[in-house]
Amino acid sequence: MNENQRELISTTVPILRAHGLTLTTHFYKRMFLHHPDLKNTFNMGNQKSGKQQNALAMAVLAYAEHIANPGVLLPELKRIGHKHVSLDIRPEHYPIVGNHLIASIKEVLGEAASKEILEAWEIAYNQLAELMIGIEADCYKSQTDKIGGWTGWRPFEVKEKVKESDEITSFYLYPSDGGKVVKHVPGQFISLKVFLPKLGLNQARQYSVSSAPNEHYYRISVKKEINVHLNVNGMISNFYMTKYRLAIR
Repeated sequence: MNENQRELISTTVPILRAHGLTLTTHFYKRMFLHHPDLKNTFNMGNQKSGKQQNALAMAVLAYAEHIANPGVLLPELKRIGHKHVSLDIRPEHYPIVGNHLIASIKEVLGEAASKEILEAWEIAYNQLAELMIGIEADCYKSQTDKIGGWTGWRPFEVKEKVKESDEITSFYLYPSDGGKVVKHVPGQFISLKVFLPKLGLNQARQYSVSSAPNEHYYRISVKKEINVHLNVNGMISNFYMTKYRLAIR
């Protein structure tokens, strides 16, 4: 990226501050229209609440604001990378996101999105994607290098349930293949994915591990949401109460 292109990205900062949420809302609608299968990857609860659209708007704005020195964003990019790895985001996802993001910039900004600005954003996005893919590759390798480590979604079974209170139940999760698991560190979370028939989608959520570190199982303690009008997140916590197979990342 040359200096002129960085300056062009900087000129879009005021527009992103004013219309960033409109842009990212349009982006997600556009991407899901063309790639409905990605609804299995993204958190539909956060989509419904607008949390995901707002988070992306803030991330795009921050990248534009620091385009001259994106290195200052590295700690935040690493945090995002770990989140992506927990959801099994792969390099092949980045071109899809990039295509729809650039198209959304053009459609939302209209005449303000000149050919030069679109080209600058395409270069900027590709550089960011390359950086994120590298960060995530390191995370994947680190995980598979450990005893009991794996990559992708691994089937687990609930072999024991313990009712801790009227609202909280602990689940003991064992690999379906009978293998070992990576010893977690205190405070670490794992991603669980289940199929929700009401949505017709796979959905993933993160839960802290509540057991002592070991090589045989993970334990999570889940609060059951008691509400006749459950949102997507509540559907998942209730689903764990009755189903016994899931996948863990």
